[in-house]
Amino acid sequence: MDPEPAEPLAAAEAWFQRHGLPYFVPTERAAVRAALRPGRTLPLLVGVGILAIAAGVGLAWFSDEITAGPGVLLAIVLLAALWYALTALRARPIVGWALSRTSGSVRLLLPMTTRALPLLLLAITFLFINTEMWQVGGNLTVGSLWLVVLLFATLAVGFLFVRLPEEVDRADDDVDDAFLLRTCAKTPLAEACRELVDDPDADPASYAEVTGYERWNLILVLMIVQVVQVLLLSLSVFAFLMLFGTLIMTGNVMEAWQTDPKFNTSRALVQVSTFLASSPGST
Repeated sequence: MDPEPAEPLAAAEAWFQRHGLPYFVPTERAAVRAALRPGRTLPLLVGVGILAIAAGVGLAWFSDEITAGPGVLLAIVLLAALWYALTALRARPIVGWALSRTSGSVRLLLPMTTRALPLLLLAITFLFINTEMWQVGGNLTVGSLWLVVLLFATLAVGFLFVRLPEEVDRADDDVDDAFLLRTCAKTPLAEACRELVDDPDADPASYAEVTGYERWNLILVLMIVQVVQVLLLSLSVFAFLMLFGTLIMTGNVMEAWQTDPKFNTSRALVQVSTFLASSPGST
């Protein structure tokens, strides 16, 4: 690990960067603000939009699958947005620190999984062993399945964007002197925090309200951590459904449920498992 800078302000900014809080650094905040100006974002949006439309129309034309067009278009737009966020919007430290926190708390996923999975799998099993589910999910095209997964993911992220700001605001209300001293301990801000708390004319709690880019930094960290946890839970459901379906969905069952002779049971199993694992009920 690199040594801490001697200057307290520089040391604090370096600490923020290492802990996934780049928007708390004024220079990083200014760079993000500049990257969000219309003069920089509009040309990028136009270029990505033209590329995505051309790729989507081309793939839909050659594959003779209309749903492949919107699926490719959305995939390109999402990849471009992710690239721009990681580079111009300085989200790489946020993502890196959030992922490290998630990987460090994987052991906490097992208790959560053991509490959620029994009832979850019981409900999903009734949907899984269902003729209509296999007729719908098994006959989806790849493009349609991708659009369904994106729809469920959008709903989940939208729910988090509504709920997480409320959690950040509640955390601001719980700040007091003891909380500040405890959280700033072993950081470059420990001495400054102690001076602020000891100042009789200062109100440390008034500095605790986080707004603007700093507030969104905290929201993004929480969102990434929870999205990864939900993804791991969804992967657990997918693995269970694949194993369960391999054992019980025999050829005789599929022949009784399906009338199309070209029906591919293996592909249908993957698609139905993906559909159910990505649905809001499984997350």
